[in-house]
Amino acid sequence: MQSFFALLQKNVLDRRTWATRQELRTAIVTWIERTYHRRRRQRRLARLTPIEFETIMTPPAALAA
Repeated sequence: MQSFFALLQKNVLDRRTWATRQELRTAIVTWIERTYHRRRRQRRLARLTPIEFETIMTPPAALAA
């Protein structure tokens, strides 16, 4: 958990000052969804990123649909 908050602080909070809480909230959610969850290797996914795992686990027929 501490490493998550350190990355959040470094990549979002320390980048600029935020005029409103809503701007900050949007920036945090965007960072989590676009960067943190998609690129971070997950122990439960055999050390794959979620994108790599989806690519492997999605059958080719589902991709064509």
